[in-house]
Amino acid sequence: MPSLKDLRNRIASVKATQKITKAMQMVAAAKLRRAQAAAEAARPYAERMETVLANLASGVSGSSAPRLIAGTGADKVHLLVVCTAERGLCGAFNSSIARLARDKANALKAEGKTVKIICVGKKGYDLLKRQFEKDIIELIDLRAFKQVGFANAETIAQNILARFSAGEFDVATLFFSRFKSVISQIPTAQRIIPAEIPTDAPKTDAVYDYEPDESEILDTLLPRNLTVQVLRAILENAASEQGARMSAMDSATRNAGEMIKKQTQLYNRSRQAMITKELIEIISGAEAL
Repeated sequence: MPSLKDLRNRIASVKATQKITKAMQMVAAAKLRRAQAAAEAARPYAERMETVLANLASGVSGSSAPRLIAGTGADKVHLLVVCTAERGLCGAFNSSIARLARDKANALKAEGKTVKIICVGKKGYDLLKRQFEKDIIELIDLRAFKQVGFANAETIAQNILARFSAGEFDVATLFFSRFKSVISQIPTAQRIIPAEIPTDAPKTDAVYDYEPDESEILDTLLPRNLTVQVLRAILENAASEQGARMSAMDSATRNAGEMIKKQTQLYNRSRQAMITKELIEIISGAEAL
């Protein structure tokens, strides 16, 4: 059985940890409000962009379709863009995204395809490097961005477009976590090259004449759409990360409270046993005299 001093030190250590987890929970709650607002504000723009692209894409086909819609015509090399956080202590947020990307990579390799991975965020790299270190071609450190915005997403998107133009891959898939609530984040895989045009986009009876034609408009909109989708993924990840951290730190704080309660009970019992033992020794010595 540990000594009273060991129990006191253990209780003090758990109390200090509880203060840290409580503070991290409050910080995550404050950051969550801003991150959630940014993610929700980006959704209508991204969805509207998809609707516009669907309407434009319906007017092009065959050789007139841009490469970002038609693809390369091959399906041999796949690029996985895995967006995670730079920090941990957020429950299963990072591991769930990495698990989805890992399953996708293993499935593609089982089909004999080549897999290349770009990690946006250090935690994704740490989780994937053990199995796919040779397949990871780049790590993008989000800490280099003071505040993630459209310009940063455009830098990442231009990197992907440059690799596609150089013929380094045929299909690109973006992995991130879609924010649903504080206790629910949904790992999501979205194909970004060739662009995934929604088939259920709302239709309109209006007839449009485009000037210039649809192909020229798509040549401008498709790279911008890629940037928008990357930005949306990063913003959704930011909200999901703070929600997951808030939930994880709340659980850690409650677990620390339970541990403090149990250790305090054990300390009181040990202290009472020692007092009782000393009293017995005193009484036994007095009776012996």
